[in-house]
Amino acid sequence: TPATPPDPSRVVTSSGTSRLPRPAPAPEAPAARRAAPEGPARRPGGPAGPGGAAPGGPAAPGTPPAAGGPAGPGGQAPAGPGARRPSPPRPSPDMVPRGASGKPIPPPPGPPRGMSGRPIPPPPGLGGRGPVAARPSRPGGPSRPAGPGRPGGPGGRPGGPMGGPPPGGGPGGGPGGRPGGPAGRRPPRRKGRRRRNREELRPMDMPEYTPAEAPVPEGEIVIERGSTPQDIGPRLNRTAADVVRFLMAEGEMVTATQSLTDDMIELFAVDVGADVRLVDPGEEQEVELRKKLGVAELEGEGDEDPDAEPRPPVITVMGHVDHGKTKLLDQIRNANVVAGEAGGITQHIGAYQVERDGRLITFIDTPGHEAFGAMRARGANATDIVVLVVAADDGVMPQTLEALDHARAADVPIVVAINKIDRENADPQKVMSQLAERELVPESWGGDTIMVEVSALQNLGIDELLDQLLVVADVEELTANPDGRATGVVLESHLDVGRGAVASLLVQRGILKVGDPLVAGAAWGRVRALIDDKGNNVKSAGPSTPVEVLGLSDVASAGDDFVVAPDDKTARSVADQREHYQRVASISGTAAVATGGMKLEDIFSQIQAGEAATLNLIVKADVNGSLEAVTESLKKLERDDVKLAFARRGVGGITKDDIGLAVATNATIIGFNVRPDRLARELAAQEGVEIRSYEIIYKLIEDIESAMVGMLAPEFEEVVTGEAEVR
Repeated sequence: TPATPPDPSRVVTSSGTSRLPRPAPAPEAPAARRAAPEGPARRPGGPAGPGGAAPGGPAAPGTPPAAGGPAGPGGQAPAGPGARRPSPPRPSPDMVPRGASGKPIPPPPGPPRGMSGRPIPPPPGLGGRGPVAARPSRPGGPSRPAGPGRPGGPGGRPGGPMGGPPPGGGPGGGPGGRPGGPAGRRPPRRKGRRRRNREELRPMDMPEYTPAEAPVPEGEIVIERGSTPQDIGPRLNRTAADVVRFLMAEGEMVTATQSLTDDMIELFAVDVGADVRLVDPGEEQEVELRKKLGVAELEGEGDEDPDAEPRPPVITVMGHVDHGKTKLLDQIRNANVVAGEAGGITQHIGAYQVERDGRLITFIDTPGHEAFGAMRARGANATDIVVLVVAADDGVMPQTLEALDHARAADVPIVVAINKIDRENADPQKVMSQLAERELVPESWGGDTIMVEVSALQNLGIDELLDQLLVVADVEELTANPDGRATGVVLESHLDVGRGAVASLLVQRGILKVGDPLVAGAAWGRVRALIDDKGNNVKSAGPSTPVEVLGLSDVASAGDDFVVAPDDKTARSVADQREHYQRVASISGTAAVATGGMKLEDIFSQIQAGEAATLNLIVKADVNGSLEAVTESLKKLERDDVKLAFARRGVGGITKDDIGLAVATNATIIGFNVRPDRLARELAAQEGVEIRSYEIIYKLIEDIESAMVGMLAPEFEEVVTGEAEVR
């Protein structure tokens, strides 16, 4: 017999007795409710299972089952045919949690909020109107009370917390029943965000230190200057924390990403027992750049090249200042270069070609002042034979010995010219004796060093000197391939107002032509013009030929190698990479400029006060070699109480930008063979910037030394009487 449906107005308990249902609590406003802990969600929409109710999990004792349609096995309603995987539901608004005493548990204050912190909107169809009707049951399925439910599977819902009534369907379940409202859905869990938050809240890991007895790599370790502890540590089998801890213990406050000085790197290397060699940034990468230019193949075309032909010898004249080197070259060239040099001393490298008995000879004149040691070194490295000029009345001097060291380091033959033999106090034998003590024994004494007595002023012994030089050149068998892409060395460079960047080059192999894509250090460009030593435009230059080149993008550094690139794209790429590495080296190696530095005229007063003074300088010169010489000479003047900082060093005239930088850094501007333009002079006078111009390097050095002892000579003011512009 089919079971009689229970009276919906009464509730049957588990003991079989019936009672009236408890009065429903007053509905609350949606904003005051708090969502109960979520459980598995009931699928929204769609036809309900039999009876229209989804019974919950195990009911607490004494909890009445929900009225509704017939439940599935064990009181669980099966899911609809199109049901998807269930998601945790939001409790029905009439399911208020109750305590053990049966009293409702008040919700927490404030509107209910989800995992994202946003307010949870009330389920549709409520609005405080009471419980939602259950979903309609299938036709013909009479509803009956559900027994104690087991834990719901997909589509089930857990029982209420604290023994509260499980969620049940609304009344009715016949064919004409009212459809139930859709269940609310919660947003998906964002486990990734919570996991990230937990990771962010973890305490920071303690730095790991390497044991002191840990081994270091064997052999020489190459490290770039300006490297950071993060770069140095792994190279020495240590961590960045090891480097930072050691330097802090030595009183150096550094960070793991800070560029270190050479002293810091070497100090740490000594502490761990490593053998390091410091190189400039980009030095290791230079090997790859030279391969890109094909320099190795070009340099392989040496004396063994079957296409090699005899070339003119390159002869460098070296010696002490004022010993007559340039005057000797004047006699050889029948020119008067000395008259054009400030103070009668050479301050640039000059390159010339002369003809003797139908053969060309290339001469390179180098400065003799001690400040131009780098120029002498470049001249010796670019030469085949060195002529060491020694004054017969003065003998061997410091720069004579330095030039001798450069020649020996370059491993080139040395011919000695004993000059000024026309002087009354001339003593050539004394000079020979002094040179013999330096292992330069003359041929007349049984040695192998050619020594010629000359007088550049009286034109004595010049022909004999040239003949001896040609003999030595024949013995050396100097050859080069006159074809192919040219390579060579930059002797000097400067910035010309009308012509742009100008470089003096010495071609060593190949042929340099107008229109060739040229790379010289970090400068590149197509050759616009070639000018020989006599000032004539030429179309090409072969081996051992000195020329001036126009068309470079920037001032090349003296001493850099140059090479004709395969194409413009390769030339630009190599030059850009070299410029990048040079900029990195400049940033890591330049001393910090103090904004509170003293001016030149005030520096002695601060020294007398017992305070350490910093002299900020902006140095501008006419050519790159002179700029290098001035900078190195000024660095030698540093003392414990006086430090020098270079705010800027450059080639070219003094401009408004230099004045602006001098104002910002309180710097003094030093100009060597350059002048400020009109706008720069006016701005300097307006801002009170000190500009000191020099034409002779030893005058510049004397002024700086005098300023340090408080005996600075009065500045000679340059009065401009007029200006003209040639159009």
